[in-house]
Amino acid sequence: MKRLLALSLFITCAVAAKAQQSYDVSLIPKQLLPYASSVVRYSDEVVEVSDIGLQTYRIKKAITIFNQSGDEDAEILVWHDKSTSIKYIKGFVYNSSGNVTAKISERNFEDAYAGHDFSLYEDTRVMHFKPAVVDYPYTIEYEYETRDKQTLSLGSWMPASSTNTAVEKSSFTFVCRPNFNIRYKEMNLPAKVQTGTNKEGMTTYSWRANDLKATRQEPYSPNPETFLPMVKIAPVTFRYGAYTGSFNNWNELGKWVYNSLLVGRQSLSPATIANIKELTQNIPDEKQRAKKIYEYMQQRTRYISIQIGVGGFRPFPADDVDRLSYGDCKALVNYTQALLAAANIKSYYCVVNAGSRKVNFDPDFATMNAGNHVILCLPFKNDTTWLECTSQKMPFGYLGDFTDDRTVLACTPEGGVLLHTPKYTAERNIQSRKAVLKLDSAGELSGSMKTVYKGTQYENQEATTYESPADQLKEIKKAYAINNLDVGKLKFEKAKDIYPELSEDLQFSARDYASVANSKLHFTPNIANKSRSIRDIRNRTTDVCIQRGYTDEDEIVYTLPADNYRYEKKPLLVTINKPFGSYRAIMSLAGNKLVYKRTIKLVDGTYSKETYADLVKFFEDVADADNYSATLVRQ
Repeated sequence: MKRLLALSLFITCAVAAKAQQSYDVSLIPKQLLPYASSVVRYSDEVVEVSDIGLQTYRIKKAITIFNQSGDEDAEILVWHDKSTSIKYIKGFVYNSSGNVTAKISERNFEDAYAGHDFSLYEDTRVMHFKPAVVDYPYTIEYEYETRDKQTLSLGSWMPASSTNTAVEKSSFTFVCRPNFNIRYKEMNLPAKVQTGTNKEGMTTYSWRANDLKATRQEPYSPNPETFLPMVKIAPVTFRYGAYTGSFNNWNELGKWVYNSLLVGRQSLSPATIANIKELTQNIPDEKQRAKKIYEYMQQRTRYISIQIGVGGFRPFPADDVDRLSYGDCKALVNYTQALLAAANIKSYYCVVNAGSRKVNFDPDFATMNAGNHVILCLPFKNDTTWLECTSQKMPFGYLGDFTDDRTVLACTPEGGVLLHTPKYTAERNIQSRKAVLKLDSAGELSGSMKTVYKGTQYENQEATTYESPADQLKEIKKAYAINNLDVGKLKFEKAKDIYPELSEDLQFSARDYASVANSKLHFTPNIANKSRSIRDIRNRTTDVCIQRGYTDEDEIVYTLPADNYRYEKKPLLVTINKPFGSYRAIMSLAGNKLVYKRTIKLVDGTYSKETYADLVKFFEDVADADNYSATLVRQ
């Protein structure tokens, strides 16, 4: 009874204390509701740099969640490590009428390790809390303060951090000493910066955004920063741990990285240097020598991340990697550089924004926040080669879709240089399949099928090749949704090169693949490669962005039970040509041979938003053709 009384008293007091701010959902302007899974009621963010080596971040925010899709926006994440401390966290949860239902304090948060599962050790941790609310809509209000002993990374401001989020009121203020200069870039903002001086004599930069409608999540949309409001900030002069520096552009930033973080980290033992020279002494071609060294590195090392303090940006020494046989992306790139240098082969340490979505460095705005990974560039004359140093299995010179076709920062003795990684075109990203199959009078299918994967499609089945035979069979049955599939033989072969190839040879049978009745055969000629339709979007607002192109080619030859079958309905013949792609599917019958051929090509690029209707229709027509059911009648 006392607990119930205390809870009731707490809620009553909380309501009284918060009476000046109402979070009744009915007060949200109606024009902000379309497409909104959440609405930011207000947000006030402040970054204060009181010293070249210290920044304080404060946020006060309230956000209303309308459905399960918006729950992610209600989660509070406060990152910290040895250089970043949390001063306080507090907040409230409200129901749809704006009444307090819970109070949030630091004891409600879980303080969890936030390193990667591939890391040996990281000092990054996160305080996180997510309200256990099932009655929508609800509102969460919170505030916290952190202090960070560095000014190299100043972050950015996004009033709406994702699509499907609307904003009532949001502000961001950057406060600093007059002698602390910054650079900033405004993107998609309705109002520009307001500058001034506060009563303590500090310089202020302020941005506001009010009544921003939600941007709908749309398939094949471009990178969010191309259409969501955003401000990016970078220092001119900074301190990071024991390091100080300054930069105004990529050249200066790359020079600082090289001189402060890389120089002196590439020493190797005389024994290792002698080993490299002996390993490559009989290889006259420079590129082939580099390939030999790369494979040597792959055999000797494994990827394990270590992120502590400045180690998040600085690789640990090459001789440590040589001795321990492990390292993170920075350390393995630095180590490979050192091995190549022992054979007099030039290379560049390159920072990249890695991931399946291509993100380019902004040529007009240098910032340390742009990258999340490091790769290696070998500037051979007329034949620049790129290396992914964290994989023991990646072919020499092949980057794959993790770092392909994007602008990166090469850190050289002369300074930073923006380079572009290789693009794998639709003509190179090929999946080519040929099958010779027999269909008997009972409807059973049997035969062999060979599929060759090239370019980024090399990765379609590459991971499967390292699994056990039993697990390989499981993956094959997932890849080919054929009822009653019985695999007789499965074999993989790989040609590991700059443009790698993987071949998959499959012998199989499948009972009842065709339906047999009244001298008729009913079956789907497309046995292995079917596209799906995509969601239609009316009144689309963003351009259509196809991240990667590809080409799929299928040819399947069926031997029928007899040579006196004829078509009962019109045979398959579909041809589609669009600026973004093409498709052709055709079926022919001669004697007891039925041949099915299919080719689809999707061309990467950015297309106008009006193109999306054609793209939807394209995939609808392709899906219909892919599911074509043949009916053959025995004469």
